[in-house]
Amino acid sequence: MKKGNWYLTVGCILTGIIAAFIVMGFIWTPYDPTAMMTGPKFSPPSLEHLMGTDNFGRDIFSRVLQGAGSTALIALCTVFIGAFVGVGIGAVTGYFGGIVDEALMRFNDALTAFPSVLVALVIVGVLGGGKYNVIIALGIVFIPSFARVTRTAFASLRNVNYVKSVRLMGAKPARIICLHMLPNTLSVLLPAITIGFNNAVLAEASMSYLGIGIKPPDASLGYMLSEAQGMLTLAPWYALFTGGVIVMMIFAVGLIGEGLQRYGKEGM
Repeated sequence: MKKGNWYLTVGCILTGIIAAFIVMGFIWTPYDPTAMMTGPKFSPPSLEHLMGTDNFGRDIFSRVLQGAGSTALIALCTVFIGAFVGVGIGAVTGYFGGIVDEALMRFNDALTAFPSVLVALVIVGVLGGGKYNVIIALGIVFIPSFARVTRTAFASLRNVNYVKSVRLMGAKPARIICLHMLPNTLSVLLPAITIGFNNAVLAEASMSYLGIGIKPPDASLGYMLSEAQGMLTLAPWYALFTGGVIVMMIFAVGLIGEGLQRYGKEGM
C-alpha cells in the first residue's frame, strides 16, 4: 500500500463519520434546533443534552447537527459552481492559448486582485444575506482559483503526443478536452476540490460569524461560534464543540486532499 493511502483511509473514515452525522441532522435531531428552553440555560454536557445548552436553553448538539449540514451544503454548492465554471474557463484557455487565453485570464486576474472574502462581502451586500446568496457569492469568488489550476494543467498537456495524435485524426476540440485531457488532470483537480471545500467552509463560517450569512433562527456553525464568544466563562463547551466540528470537517477533508496529492506524485 502506498504511504499516501494512509491519509486517504483516515480522511475517508473521518469524513464518512461526519457525513453520517450531517445526514442524520437532516433527518432527525434529538430536539428542535430552534426550540427555546428545551433544557436549563447554560446546562453542561449530559446524557440528556450531549453538548449542553446555550443561553436560550436550546440543545447545542441539535444545533450543531443542523449547522454542520448547512455549512457542508453551502461548501459543496460553492465548490460545484466554482469548479464547473472555473474548470470550463481553464480548459478553454489552456487548450487554445493565444488571444482567448489572454482575454479570459486577464479577467481572472482582475477577480483575484481583490481579497476573496471582500468580494464575497460586496456581493452579499448587494444581493442580501441568506443561504442562497452566500452560495452565489462564494461560488463566484472560487471561480478564478479553479480556472488557474485547470489552465496550467491543460497548457502542460496541449502539446503531448497523444493529444497531437487525436487532433491529427480529426477529433473536435470539445472531444479532446472532455475525453482525452480532462481525465488526465484529475490528479491535480481532485486535491484542488478538497482545498476549495475547506476554504468554502472557512469562508461561510467567517461570513456567518460576521452576521451576514445564514440568518437566525436557522443554525450556522459560524454564527454559533460568534454567539459562543460572549459565553466563554459561562458555557465554554459551546465554543469548544462548535469550533471543534469546524476543525474536524477541515481536518478530515484536508487528509483526503493530502492523500490524493501524495498518491498522484507517487503514481508519476
